[in-house]
Amino acid sequence: MKAEGTQVRDAGTAEACLPAGSIGLIFDLSVADHRGYRFPTLDVPAVEGEQELPKSLLRDRSPRLPEVTELEVVRHYTALSVLNHHVEKSLYPLGSCTMKYNPKINGELAQQPAAAFLHPDAPEGALQGLLAMLWHFERHLATIVGMEAVSLHPAAGAQGEMLGMKLFRAYHQQKGNQKREVLLPDSAHGTNPASVVLSGFTPRQIPSGPDGRIDLAALAEAIGETTAGIMITNPNTLGLFEHGIGEIAERIHAVDGLVYMDGANLNALMGLALPGQMGVDVIHLNLHKTFATPHGGGGPGAGPVGVSAALEPFLPVPLVARDGERFRIVTDRPHSIGRLHPYYGNVGVMLCAYAYVRSLGAEGLREASRAALINANYLMHKVDCAFPVAKRGACMHEFVSAAAWTRSHEVRNIDVAKRILDYGFHAPTVSFPLIVPDALMIEPTETETRRSLDLFAEALQAIAVEVREQPDVVRGAPHGTCIGRLDEAAAARRLRVRWNPPGEVDD
Repeated sequence: MKAEGTQVRDAGTAEACLPAGSIGLIFDLSVADHRGYRFPTLDVPAVEGEQELPKSLLRDRSPRLPEVTELEVVRHYTALSVLNHHVEKSLYPLGSCTMKYNPKINGELAQQPAAAFLHPDAPEGALQGLLAMLWHFERHLATIVGMEAVSLHPAAGAQGEMLGMKLFRAYHQQKGNQKREVLLPDSAHGTNPASVVLSGFTPRQIPSGPDGRIDLAALAEAIGETTAGIMITNPNTLGLFEHGIGEIAERIHAVDGLVYMDGANLNALMGLALPGQMGVDVIHLNLHKTFATPHGGGGPGAGPVGVSAALEPFLPVPLVARDGERFRIVTDRPHSIGRLHPYYGNVGVMLCAYAYVRSLGAEGLREASRAALINANYLMHKVDCAFPVAKRGACMHEFVSAAAWTRSHEVRNIDVAKRILDYGFHAPTVSFPLIVPDALMIEPTETETRRSLDLFAEALQAIAVEVREQPDVVRGAPHGTCIGRLDEAAAARRLRVRWNPPGEVDD
């Protein structure tokens, strides 16, 4: 696929794009009496709905459904599916989101009937295999991050953050501490302040220094008797390792505060460094970012939380305990914050991650992180000539480039991101972190080859030339996708997710 103004070779992985009008709605395929299946002839007495259900639960008219064959359904949704960009098409460099390839065998293991059809309310005797997996997985994760214990309950990283803040609160309440402030770097993930507020604390922002890391002098000034703790992302959202983490932890602990580490960027540390040895008290892990489980589509997700020994008594219930060769479910924990999930977390996702950890092993996890670091630094140096890196020096698993120079050509970073789509790649994260004007946040992950990194770098280099020589082409992008530029802000504010047949309105 080549779009107007494209000056580099095709990424080689993008599907031919069909015009949206050539697919249309599934209702356009509807033909009277087309069926995907037919029910067998009724061999029991027929019962009218009115006899069994109250009138309030009955429709006044039959639902309008398309009349199509099974093959028409499969072809229609297959055609729609290839219009989406995904990591199996080409590089998906969303900074801070770690969109890496998910090995298919891990998903197949999670779909095995012995796991997929197991009911969580089954007796303990029927759950021994599942409970064993959960127990072992908790300990694998605890080893990977160097923490005392792990809870698998959180259904997403954001819920893991909330659990961490609830553990902060339980700890301080038990000790009778009058703590109310949680310190947050100005480069923090956007969910961090929300988690702080939801848990009854007050966020206090700490500025970054000239090197992009936490300003230790400003931090020292902010710490006081009301400091409940700090939420710190390491590596931070600029892709830089916070090498002052040990000193930060010491200063926070000196006032009986706690250190929460946002583990969204653990893909840079997995197998190489232990947050527990950095003075971290709580850390959440995004299984979809670090441990290669599916990412996006609304879930399910998983955000396990690791804790130090001081916080282990407060972990949510139920927990899995081992008695010899048997496993049991424990709910009697007097200091627990209670339930966070109806059962034990999103088990299917955890099975995928468990398979990933077991198949790679300790050395494989280290190699994955090393490859992520090498790929990011290689791509950073390739891209720097076109879109200068915001902070100089080696990065970790991701880096942030600044597109502010394009403003003089009346081009914004969002225009650059849309233009990248024409070259067969997904766009990186834009305008985050907020401390970098017109940021392009790029993370290639360890699963990309040198060839794909080179192609992406060449695309950005070509776009930089277009910004100077053909800015209208960049401002009008995308040109080669199935639909043009959308008004995302209006779509978010005026959400409409239901299609109504002609003449019908929403109930």
